[in-house]
Amino acid sequence: MTTPHAPAPLVFPPLDATEALRPPSPLQEEILRLKRERNAVILAHNYQVDEIQRVADYTGDSLGLSYKAAETQADIIVFCGVHFMAETAKITNPGKTVILPEMDAGCSLSDSCPATQLAAYKEANPGLYVVAYINCSAEVKALSDVICTSGNAVKIVSQIPAEREILFVPDQNLGQWVSRQTKRPMRLWPGSCYAHVLYSVRNIERVRAQFSNAPVVVHPECIEAVRDMADIVCSTEKMISYCRDNPADTFIIVTETGMINRLRREVPGKSFVAGPTDHCGCNDCRFMKMNTLEKLRDSLATLSPRIEMPAPVMDAARIPITRMLEWSRAGNANA
Repeated sequence: MTTPHAPAPLVFPPLDATEALRPPSPLQEEILRLKRERNAVILAHNYQVDEIQRVADYTGDSLGLSYKAAETQADIIVFCGVHFMAETAKITNPGKTVILPEMDAGCSLSDSCPATQLAAYKEANPGLYVVAYINCSAEVKALSDVICTSGNAVKIVSQIPAEREILFVPDQNLGQWVSRQTKRPMRLWPGSCYAHVLYSVRNIERVRAQFSNAPVVVHPECIEAVRDMADIVCSTEKMISYCRDNPADTFIIVTETGMINRLRREVPGKSFVAGPTDHCGCNDCRFMKMNTLEKLRDSLATLSPRIEMPAPVMDAARIPITRMLEWSRAGNANA
């Protein structure tokens, strides 16, 4: 069954040479000049608009951006993403200036797990090993034992001693998927990403019927029924290598539409179909799209708005973030 007025999915053909080699606009040139003058690094999440991705020093997922934030030699970090991401950059670089072009760029998933509620739950259930998806506030990270991203969650959970009972916060969909992959039972916090839960079986079936030879690539924040339809469930970073290595020439991408900008640049010669929802032929996160080129330019010019947090919160949150980075690299753990 299809809805009577279901929007047509958006199809993104391969980049042509003109588009791929498009020179920077005057506004982008101004941003690049300010970046050089400020000795700044621009980090952009995969869900940012293409115009921002094109001026970024690094575009990636939460894990890749965490590494870049921890390793940068720049004086200024401009984080084009949402608030919790800029917080993570500040936690790993307490002596640097960290700027978020739009301070109101929040996250429904992060908001679903208030630190006060997590603290109360831990007090009522002592002994839990708290694994926090990076999409959470600094205060929640400070209450956690280890952080994970969608790209390394299976690896992180696999390294926790079997005798420890795990509480996974805040994304119940990612947690459910990780639990199935690792065969580790976990308590799941009842949170979700508002954008990813908009995908439905009906709409993915509809687009798959139109593109029958296109693999369905699904982010693990989607609901289980949608994940079960996928040819692969993976992080945004894994989507790059999967689409590059797969012989198919068209892929259905079931995650925030900004990811397709990077796919078109890094996987040339292939087409991408945005996973549709009931309301749109694509799926944009309203928070990610709050950052604009104008706001990026202004933030570099004024070095604001800046991310600031109390030192005790940063110190406590740095422990599980550092543990994640170490476990991701080394593949072993001492929990």
